[in-house]
Amino acid sequence: MRLTRRADFERLLRSGARRTLQGYTFITAAREAGRPRLGLLVSRRHAPKAVQRNRIKRSIREAFRLEQAKLGALDILVRPPLAAKASRDLVARLRTLFSHLAP
Repeated sequence: MRLTRRADFERLLRSGARRTLQGYTFITAAREAGRPRLGLLVSRRHAPKAVQRNRIKRSIREAFRLEQAKLGALDILVRPPLAAKASRDLVARLRTLFSHLAP
């Protein structure tokens, strides 16, 4: 599932727990129940072209999809480092980082 409402993003940015792992910033907050939800913070500073930004987002979503069963009821915002490039290596690295977030 995705975080889409502005209120959810603002709540996480205000009161979520921040962790930085290998340049990626993860802002997390536990929920009572449900599936994990993902929000992405990828701006033009990360990649000037929309095609590049969308590839980065697609890679993050794929890693999340593969690891979501282990995460439990957790809201996660992901901000990649400015030098992130979409690749298979990115997906593998993110899968490892998502596993560190699991309770």
